[in-house]
Amino acid sequence: MSRQETSPLWDLPSSGPERTRQAARERAGGRSGNKGRGKGKGQRQPADTDPIARVVVDVPLAHLDRTFDYQVPRELDEAAVPGCRVRVRFAGQLVDGFLLDRAATTEHEGRLAFLERVTSSEPVLPPRLAAHCRAVAERYGGMLIDVLRLAVPPRHAKTEAEPPRDPAAPPPRPEAAGWGRYPRGPALVDALREGRTAHAVWQALPGEDWPARLAEAATTVAAGGRGAVLVVPDHRDVTRLHAACADLAGPDAVVALSADLGPAERYRRWLAVLRGAVRIVVGTRAAMFAPVADPALYVVWDDGDDLHVDPHMPYPHVRDVLVLRAHADRASLLVAGFARTAEAQLLVESGWAHPVVADRAEVRAAAPRVTPTGEDFDIARDEAARAARLPAVAFEAARQGLAAGAPVLVQVPRRGYVPGLACGHCRTPARCRRCAGPLLVPGGDGGVPRPPSCRWCGVTDAAYRCPACGSPRLRAVVVGAKRTAEELGRAFPGVPVRTSGGSEVLATVPASAALVVATPGAEPVADGGYGAALLLDGWALLGRQDLRAAEETLRRWMAAAGLVRPARDGGRVIVGADAGLQPVQALVRWDAAWHAELELAERRELGFPPAVRMASVEGAPEAVATLLDEIALPESAEVLGPVPLGEVDDDGRAERERALVRVPRPDGRALAAAAHAVKVLRDARKETAPVRIQLDPLDLV
Repeated sequence: MSRQETSPLWDLPSSGPERTRQAARERAGGRSGNKGRGKGKGQRQPADTDPIARVVVDVPLAHLDRTFDYQVPRELDEAAVPGCRVRVRFAGQLVDGFLLDRAATTEHEGRLAFLERVTSSEPVLPPRLAAHCRAVAERYGGMLIDVLRLAVPPRHAKTEAEPPRDPAAPPPRPEAAGWGRYPRGPALVDALREGRTAHAVWQALPGEDWPARLAEAATTVAAGGRGAVLVVPDHRDVTRLHAACADLAGPDAVVALSADLGPAERYRRWLAVLRGAVRIVVGTRAAMFAPVADPALYVVWDDGDDLHVDPHMPYPHVRDVLVLRAHADRASLLVAGFARTAEAQLLVESGWAHPVVADRAEVRAAAPRVTPTGEDFDIARDEAARAARLPAVAFEAARQGLAAGAPVLVQVPRRGYVPGLACGHCRTPARCRRCAGPLLVPGGDGGVPRPPSCRWCGVTDAAYRCPACGSPRLRAVVVGAKRTAEELGRAFPGVPVRTSGGSEVLATVPASAALVVATPGAEPVADGGYGAALLLDGWALLGRQDLRAAEETLRRWMAAAGLVRPARDGGRVIVGADAGLQPVQALVRWDAAWHAELELAERRELGFPPAVRMASVEGAPEAVATLLDEIALPESAEVLGPVPLGEVDDDGRAERERALVRVPRPDGRALAAAAHAVKVLRDARKETAPVRIQLDPLDLV
């Protein structure tokens, strides 16, 4: 399973963390003097050994994205260790910072200020983590301090003072027999067991107990005394995966890191990882920076989920961060999921990763029977089927699943009651007369809907008339989960109806007859699997104006279908979309790799990511135009736009615009450097008009 360590298609650095650290020092060389000199405290004397501290200050200005030299006073010599938090005087103010390194000399000519104090001598930023953060900042054209805010949690002094946690003993090596269902699965496990580097893209079988498989991989490397980081989209996945790892490796060998933890508990668990007390880390996107000791395996599950993109600058994606870490640490990487993204397909086609998929016989044995019904549902003559907004085949599949005593999953693209309205005569979208926002019908008491109201301003419009044709009639563009649950309750009297979505997400449902109406991503796990899954309103997912609409639709469908029983046990999946569409065919055959190949080929032809690197520039028209004139783009760069976004800026006066800049993948690092350089220029002259620059954004259309 071992492969080459570099891939020009993925813009990986050409060496490990030591080279990255050295490059950062070379960039800072000759420029690391401290302008904030301040006054010394009494007769403070510099330390006898390595009296120079190189500090990155917590200042949100791109032209200050480098290290600054300070003197280490003799009384702080022992506490000022590399990686600790410090307080320094910068431009006349006290600011926080991280001490990256100690040195004997400085290239700054003039007087250096002393460190004011060491906030904590805990080395929370070890050299390996600092190098990873610098590599992430360089890839996304961001600032090191922005990445450090994502990587290092806020300090909790009381927790830090607690006695360190005792290191967990290495767990016994697991059997990992479940990987035998995949031809390359045993080779992957052998590579992990023997400490060889393996990069793989795993497509899980329907009904696969994926937490158990990932736990087997993580426990295999932990048994050898090495570390593993496993990142999943949400807290429900964290709970399942943590339980699976604890069963195999023991509860003391694994910690879960997620946003729902309090600051004290999160910092306590993070310190246990930093100090080497645990070897397996499970968590949401913040765990991608977990400083596990001696890492051997990085895993990302369902990398197409948009929860894997951090909403804070520089907007890193979990998959890309783990690719960088795996390359720098010479560790294994596993990109896993029921579906496959175009980015994962690029890793396979570039030769950097191997595909781990089951053969067709195994897929047919595990998959449910998938039946497409077309966009225009053939509603049965049965009144109950008509009331439930289901075709005859879907109604019958639900009836059979319930008769077998199994729950039936109903996936609805939108939450709410009727989240979208249009004119009943001419189909013009219904808009608020006050703010032009979209109208919707909120749920009412006792199943009686309330009058339509605006989704933006909340104003009720009971006397709506279409501005195009004058008709007072309204029709539903798409029916929400609450309305669907009401209709199904009338169609299947006496059957419990449960909803999952929004603020009320179910984790599991019992193995009893019930209808479970869920929005995509909120499908609960059913004990023993669902008897059937009805994937409604496929046109609402496939018809979105989004570059990733087809890929995202297939991912959501496969996530739901993966919870259904095999066809031999009566499992059925009814999908409301035309059978000739590529995502439908991929679902019918359970062949996400085929769809990913087509998706990547189309993006290569059209020049869209991941076939190219792309930057999005958003802001007021004048600010965008100025930035495009000043940025030093590579010769291969192509500027698309700018085009209006239909939004206004923060002061409500100018309409926001967006321009896209794309370059071939080999020039991706040059594009990131240009983006950072223009941010430096803007900050240095104190530009006030905000402009957002994001590399490789998910939303392009």
